[in-house]
Amino acid sequence: MSHFDTLVDICLKRGIIYPDSEIHGSLSGFYDYGSIGYEIKRRWEEAWRKHFLKLHPNFHEIQTTTIMPMNVFKASGHLEHFYDPIAECPHCGTKVRADHLLEDYLGEKFEGLTTKELNELMKKHNIVCPKCKKPFKEIENFTLMFSVDVGAGDDKKVAYLRPETAQGPYTAFKREFRANREKLPLGLAIIGKAFRNEISPRQFVIRTREFTQAELQIFFDPESLPEVPFDKIKAYKLRLLPQGEKGIIELTCEEAVKRTGMEPFFIYFMAMSQLFMEKMGLLEHFRFKQLSDEEKAFYNKYHWDLEINMPSFGKWIEVAGFHYRTDHDLRGHAEVSKQKLNIPGKNYVPHVLELSFGVDRNIFALLDCNLKQKKDQWYFALPPIVAPYDVAVFPLVNKDRLPERAREIYYSLNTTFKVFYDDSGSIGRRYARVDEIGVPLAVTVDFQTLEDDTVTLRDRDTGNQIRVEINKLNDKIAGVF
Repeated sequence: MSHFDTLVDICLKRGIIYPDSEIHGSLSGFYDYGSIGYEIKRRWEEAWRKHFLKLHPNFHEIQTTTIMPMNVFKASGHLEHFYDPIAECPHCGTKVRADHLLEDYLGEKFEGLTTKELNELMKKHNIVCPKCKKPFKEIENFTLMFSVDVGAGDDKKVAYLRPETAQGPYTAFKREFRANREKLPLGLAIIGKAFRNEISPRQFVIRTREFTQAELQIFFDPESLPEVPFDKIKAYKLRLLPQGEKGIIELTCEEAVKRTGMEPFFIYFMAMSQLFMEKMGLLEHFRFKQLSDEEKAFYNKYHWDLEINMPSFGKWIEVAGFHYRTDHDLRGHAEVSKQKLNIPGKNYVPHVLELSFGVDRNIFALLDCNLKQKKDQWYFALPPIVAPYDVAVFPLVNKDRLPERAREIYYSLNTTFKVFYDDSGSIGRRYARVDEIGVPLAVTVDFQTLEDDTVTLRDRDTGNQIRVEINKLNDKIAGVF
């Protein structure tokens, strides 16, 4: 069984992530998070909040609706430009995204090419339907947005499910700027759902039709960049793949300012993004990849993808983006809405730095890069900060007052930590079950516990066990986190 198949098998077996509405036949590209998976995801989101929203006192989280008026997407450019190229087989009905099909055949990326260019490549390389081996129709553009009817009768209007969370902070900027005493920089964050009608969802939760994003939009004065504590991180090394380089180079933040020409303000937030990945235990799998002028959106002055080298696929996959979007977004919304979005008394519209994380892709990266094997057992060696439980508590056997003592310890720990309790099956099987889902520690109550009030504390990754006094157990567990 491949690495990917093993990962998916554990996710399905342990109810971590699984297809939505399975009993009715699932729709492709829609997944549910079970009790274990949701806790991993919830803890990742909470870690993201704590990390990014504490970077400045004027960074705040908001929540906006998932259904938005048509004019929002007219202003953002989605109505005009938000398409993917579709290759459809007229013989068997197979539909695939054309640039991904070419990537699978030729091993290169073809995002951003026109339908004309893609059609020429399809003909040049004789790309045929992978199912029936017959030619595709001419490639056409396919809109990715889900439209919905809002209201009834003459009041009915067409609206859209948001294809990204970013538009919420832009439409809310004017009110939030006033509410937060008209100060810049202003950071508006959203963690929420977005929807895209993907032509061919694939690779589990890597490419889906409903997904979660965690985004921070930082509004600032481009003529007076906000001060950041750059001295604290100037010696920190970034893992970069700039244009023209064939492999990762490591540069201090101070060196990166000189090499990239980017101001310390931007390099600081790159460093904060990498530090978050480091907290998630992904640093050795991580890089910033600089996009070329042809690859990046025309309005982005700076565009770096945060990529993870995924063991399941043997390649680098984007899990987040670092985008300096200039004033493109607010200007577009000002033009369509006829509202002034410039700073009162000053003749400029704020610029935006966007830190955009695909939550589901980051969860997959956590699972993928931390899927380990010891002897014949596979398990998720998750960082404690995102493990579904902090600690498990077991009685050695289910008799002789051990379960009662174990439950006492469970309830005492449960006031501080998230604790898993299990008293069924052999102790070896119970260790294996909690190892598999990534629980870092396990407490075992045995006969010695009844004599001297000590327990066994076991480490998931090494299997090492130590005796700990019960009255010191809280501090010992807290030391892991």
